[in-house]
This record gives sequence, C-alpha cells and structure tokens, in this order.
Amino acid sequence: MNTKTEPQSGPLSGLKVLDLSRILAGPTCTQLFGDLGAEIIKIERPQKGDDTRFWGPPFLKDEDGEDTTESAYYMSANRNKNSVAVDLTSPEGQQIIRDLALNCDVLIENYKAGDLSRYNLDYQALHKINPRLIYCSITGFGMTGPYAHRPGYDFLIQGMGGIMSLTGKPDEEDGEPTKCGVGIADVMCGMYASSAILAALHARHSSGKGQHIDISLLDCQVAWLINQGAGYLVSGEVPPRRGNEHPTIVPYGTFKSSDQAFIIAAGNDAQYQRLCKCIEAEELATDDRFAKNKNRVLNRRELIPLINAKTAEKPSEFWLEILETAGVPCGPVNDLAQTFADPQ
Repeated sequence: MNTKTEPQSGPLSGLKVLDLSRILAGPTCTQLFGDLGAEIIKIERPQKGDDTRFWGPPFLKDEDGEDTTESAYYMSANRNKNSVAVDLTSPEGQQIIRDLALNCDVLIENYKAGDLSRYNLDYQALHKINPRLIYCSITGFGMTGPYAHRPGYDFLIQGMGGIMSLTGKPDEEDGEPTKCGVGIADVMCGMYASSAILAALHARHSSGKGQHIDISLLDCQVAWLINQGAGYLVSGEVPPRRGNEHPTIVPYGTFKSSDQAFIIAAGNDAQYQRLCKCIEAEELATDDRFAKNKNRVLNRRELIPLINAKTAEKPSEFWLEILETAGVPCGPVNDLAQTFADPQ
C-alpha cells in the first residue's frame, strides 16, 4: 500500500479525515481534502485494497518498466493520502477504526446502507466515542427509501438520474442514450459531499458537535440536471437529446469545416451578429427567424445547416483565428494529447 509521510500544508492543514470509501465518489471527496492540506487516512482491504487498484490497464510502471498494482484509475482519485490495510470484519480491525475515529474530525464511508452497523462502526456507535466526529455516508440511493438496499454504480445512476437521456445523438440520427465519458455522477457526488462536510465543520465551530451526512449518487445526479431539470419542471416537456447542441442557445455546438469539426458558442445576439459577418452571411443576422436567440432556438433546424454550409468552405484553423479575433467564442475539439499539450 502506498503511504505519504511528508507533512501537509494548506487551508485544511490540521484536519484529520478517516477514509473508509473506495471506487470514486468518496475517494474524490477525500482527495480534494488532501489536496487542501488535510491528513487523509485511507483504509483498504488487506491483500486487495481499493477495487480500482485493479481497474486497468493502464498501470503505473516500476523502474524496470513493469506494471505495478497501481492502476491509473486508482491514482486519479487517491493522491495525498496515507493508505492502511485493515480487516473490518475482525474485532482487532474494528478496534483500530474506533481508535482512529476517536482522533479524527471527519469519517467518510460508502458501504451499503446499514453495513457498518454490523461492526459497530456506524454513526451512532462512533458518535458516542467522538461527539465531534462528522460522519459522511455516501450511498447509491440514500439511507432510506425503496432503493436504499441497492448498490450504486456511476453508470446505473447516469441512466436512472436522467443525464443519459440528454446525452448522445438525436433519435432522428439513429442516436441512443449515452453516458458521459468519465464517471461524472461519482465525481459530482464527491463534490457535493465535500461541500456538505465543510458546512458541517463550520457548524461545529458554534455547536461543538458533529453530524451525520446522508448523501447519495442519485440525489446528486438529479440535483445537477440544472437547466434541463428546471426546464422540464417548468414546461412539463421531456427534453430530447440534441447531440452537441444547446437546448436554449443557438448557435452553440460543433460545426463543420473543410477538415474537422470545431466549436462555436455564440451566447448572445451580439456574438451571433459578429459570427454572421465573419462567415459572410450578414443576411442571417437580420432575418426575423434568426435575429433574436428565442427565434433561433425555435428555428434551429433551418439555421444550423445554413451556418454549416458556410463554415464547410474553409479549414477549422481559419475559422478559429477569424472568430477569436472578432470576439466570437470558439474552440477546437481536442483529444487528450492535444489537451495536455495545450500551452494554456
């Protein structure tokens, strides 16, 4: 198990976090705290460790160029942590956790609802020995409700929480619901958990007491449907998949060029008018169907092909240069090699 021993610094220096989580949501949360200077004690299973240690290839290489047991996935969510192997099923291991919890500020776990009560490591048990402990339970579906007993994985939550229904090509283009290319439901849950824990730490300054935080992947996924969720609740209309297009801003998506797709994100009428001038289609700026964003949204099926016909005449590099000069938001669609090589 990897161990980090050098002293931490940062705004959360002095904070001690006991991390009983694995996979991605909980580790994302504790990694954020570690990045900010908190001491993170990560508990892993003897001989096995966090499940994600084996989620590869790729794996980190040793000095001889051979694979280690550290997967790239594991490394993505577990930097700045001290890792300790403890058998929670044994009385000795359970006592180790109690001893650690006695001197920690925060405990984060993502076992299924009720699992840790079997070992007397649930909130009620640990609150008795450390009333100041902030205990955060991350589950798939929460501690209560008809799905509380179910395990939760990011892919399931993206499907159940609605984001997949909004992602992917439209039906008319033979599209299907598509998950995000990263575990965004897990990551966002970790972000929400970090915010909740910081709020509980602030409350403890005045109350002197810890709290039990019940946070679930599904809760967070539904919460960050943001404008699409609010749009459905306001209109009662189920939004369709639009590929790379925006539901309420046009033109805002990927567009053709003579060599490769690129992005135009004209967020207001002034930017749209400058776009029309750049592509030598000033008539589109004054056309009543397109002059205002509301009308562009309603008439997107007529407008988008007209813009694509113009942008397809020249390479994307030409458009990116002329649009940026004109103050029209635009950009390339980078792969990861291009992203990590970008000078910015």
